[in-house]
Amino acid sequence: MTFTEAVELVGRGVDATGVTVIVVGMLWSTALYAMRWRGGTPLAHYRRYRQAIGRAILLGLEFLIAADIIRTVAIDPTFHSVGILAVIVAIRTFLSVELELEIDGRWPWEQRASNGEPDEVGEGAKQA
Repeated sequence: MTFTEAVELVGRGVDATGVTVIVVGMLWSTALYAMRWRGGTPLAHYRRYRQAIGRAILLGLEFLIAADIIRTVAIDPTFHSVGILAVIVAIRTFLSVELELEIDGRWPWEQRASNGEPDEVGEGAKQA
């Protein structure tokens, strides 16, 4: 087995892990939602369900980005392939930021205040 074949195999494994994380996370979230659905507040259960699915997708995207980086940098490091990788990573990063906003209700660079509410970066330092 050559180096290129080994790296391609590792990249495919990381890709498969990313897809598996998304699918298993969605199935697990759906199962938990179905068990909780019978009692309590349906809206609160639905919000937790969406957050759990968002977390699964977010984690899976991280694996998929890693697989793309592994294959591009190790197998075919040309300007063309790196440019394609940059576009793919930019799209997936945009999706990750949007999912983070959807899950937590705040931008990733915002800090959470001590009362659990979103707080802008530096707000705590201004008060000190």
